[in-house]
Amino acid sequence: MEYRDVLYALYDVIEDRRNNPKEGSYTNYLMEQGLDKILKKVGEETAETIIAAKNDDKSETIYELCDLMYHLSVLMETMHITWDDVFGELARRELKEGNLKQFHTKGEI
Repeated sequence: MEYRDVLYALYDVIEDRRNNPKEGSYTNYLMEQGLDKILKKVGEETAETIIAAKNDDKSETIYELCDLMYHLSVLMETMHITWDDVFGELARRELKEGNLKQFHTKGEI
C-alpha cells in the first residue's frame, strides 16, 4: 500500500463509522458530539504537535502528527471534504508561481 493510500483508507473507515456506527467507537463519539468537539480536538492535537516539535522530539512529533491527521480526517468527513479535494488544491497551488504572504488571497498560499 502506498503511503497516500493510508489516508484514503483512514477516511474510508471514518466514513464507514458514520454510515455504520459501532458501539464504543471514538470516531462515532466525536461525530455524535459534533463540530465543536471535533474542532476542539483538532486544536488540542495541533498544540501537542507544536510542543513536540518545539521540544525537538522527532518520535513524539510523528506520533502527534498522526493524531492530528486523524482528527483532521474526521473534520474533513464531517464537512464532506475528501482527500481528492485537498490533493487537488495542493496540486493547483504547486502550479502557482510565487507565494509571498502579501499576495495571499483566499485559496492561495
